[in-house]
Amino acid sequence: MGELTGKTVIVTGASKGIGAATAQAMVSAGANVIAHYGGDKAGAEAATGGKATLIQGDFTDMGAVDAFWQNVLDAANGWVDVLVNNAGIMRQTGGISDPIEDWDRVWTEALAVNVTAPARLMRHAVRGWLEADQSGAIIGIGSWVTTRGTANPGAIAYAASKAAISAATKTVARNYAAQGILAYVISPGVVATQMSVDSAATTGGIEAVTATLPMGEWVPPSDIAETAVFLASGRARHLTGATIDLNGAAYIR
Repeated sequence: MGELTGKTVIVTGASKGIGAATAQAMVSAGANVIAHYGGDKAGAEAATGGKATLIQGDFTDMGAVDAFWQNVLDAANGWVDVLVNNAGIMRQTGGISDPIEDWDRVWTEALAVNVTAPARLMRHAVRGWLEADQSGAIIGIGSWVTTRGTANPGAIAYAASKAAISAATKTVARNYAAQGILAYVISPGVVATQMSVDSAATTGGIEAVTATLPMGEWVPPSDIAETAVFLASGRARHLTGATIDLNGAAYIR
């Protein structure tokens, strides 16, 4: 029996990186995992070892987000315990120096996928818990760029969007704690994912980025995944509203 046995956990963006590691960790902890994927079903299948329910959803389309939620409820017999809002995009262009067409396209996409879609899922989850007079938990996967900005000028929309959804998650924590609804933000630094590799290429490369880190290494996705499992277990209820930094002492506040 794992510590999450009996809990139904949604992990969005479960095909790769942090999401794949988190879905895998939730499965290992005994949760009934519903793994969201955008286009990479094989990635989500590999991450969960065939032990999760896979549901596709295009998070640029809010109608598709609503349909995804309904499919989740159908698969989970109407009940979800934990929502891990992980899915996100970080384009490397679309900054102030880029053409206005790139700026508009990247900002529109970032706000949809990184803000509106996870906020909409959070709304669905919280309303369901309130209507049923039941508790639940939101775990948002944020980023240290929400408080320090990003060194990549092309990722300005990413930084702004991650700050927005982090603020929304904290608002849920403040307003619904009395109803047993908890919300946390995990804020990683430089994580060993392809997204971070792509970002590093714009700021001097992997070696240059690594040289700035006190531990001399990037955060493994498993560190974030295991933190998410701990939060999902409910063993630290009074952490609700907290932003949990995972950056190897690269940014201390």
